[in-house]
Amino acid sequence: MKQKKEFKIIECQGTPYEIGRQWGERCRENMRQALAMTFGGIAFMHQASPEAIIANAVKYLPGLQAFDPDLADLIRGQADGAGMKFEEALALKCGFDLGAYYQQLSGLCTSFAVTGSATRDGRTLLGQNIDWVPGTPLDLVRVTRPDGITQLTLVLWGIAEYTLSSAGYGMCANSTWAAEPYRFSMPIGFYLPRAMRQQSLGQALEVLKETARGLGYYVLASAEGEIKGIESTQEEYQILEPERDFLVHSNHYLTERFKPIDLVNAVVPDSLCRVDRIKRLIEESHGELTREKMMEILSDHDGDPVAICRHGKPDDPYRSDSLASYVMLPADRAFYIAYGNPCQYEYIEYKL
Repeated sequence: MKQKKEFKIIECQGTPYEIGRQWGERCRENMRQALAMTFGGIAFMHQASPEAIIANAVKYLPGLQAFDPDLADLIRGQADGAGMKFEEALALKCGFDLGAYYQQLSGLCTSFAVTGSATRDGRTLLGQNIDWVPGTPLDLVRVTRPDGITQLTLVLWGIAEYTLSSAGYGMCANSTWAAEPYRFSMPIGFYLPRAMRQQSLGQALEVLKETARGLGYYVLASAEGEIKGIESTQEEYQILEPERDFLVHSNHYLTERFKPIDLVNAVVPDSLCRVDRIKRLIEESHGELTREKMMEILSDHDGDPVAICRHGKPDDPYRSDSLASYVMLPADRAFYIAYGNPCQYEYIEYKL
């Protein structure tokens, strides 16, 4: 029998600063733990002190002020609420980018989006397993914004945000790596929140086209059946369209011109197997896919311990596990989350 583990939703509303302060107060311990993991991980890989890490993070501040002053205010609120310095909260938001080129992470997420002819009732489903370092904190935050948009966001490590919007669309994200020089750009912790504040999927995609560079793949899917994926390198991007009303991804590039610089074999060699597996399972049930079927697929163990449902080896210092799994139904404004490996934990419904 599966275990039941439920998130306590963190409710936030008001101005960006007020939202940030409520967020920081109610996620204080997880934010502090995430910051400690950021400092510890980067120090381990790059022998950098907290002071040096913060100094590098502050280099992003002028760009943040110009790009999204509301987010800068939210981060100030988070810092005040969590009893942290603003520069520490900023460093946390930049943590993924500051440590993005670690070469020994073993797996980071398998995602899907399906709609139309692929599903039993024609409605859109999207979701993924979130594979990351065991012990990384997760929070579930519901934000009501001044413009009336409500967001339900699963937050990993205080940085990565997987969001369902009351505007009728949701998002999944997978990490990618490329062998290319780093170009100073907007951190993921800056551009994802702005993209998901938009009033439509199309507007969110425009933000990603402008700012997402080199460190991730994203898929957006709407209640109306629109699905758009985007891959990028440091210099360019490619929009991915669904085939037969579905789109799947893991951690390697699907765009042909990006493959020569793909680091998949060095970083996540099991990525190709995972995307082939989820694609085959979806094709086998094409036209009959339901929420329950996708939850079953996300629990698949073919290729264990580097399967879709991931259970890392205990003696692997770079272990990654499926810390959570989710399925979104944008039309129902419903977010189903298993807080742990989906083979072991029940999916619990959370509503906008």
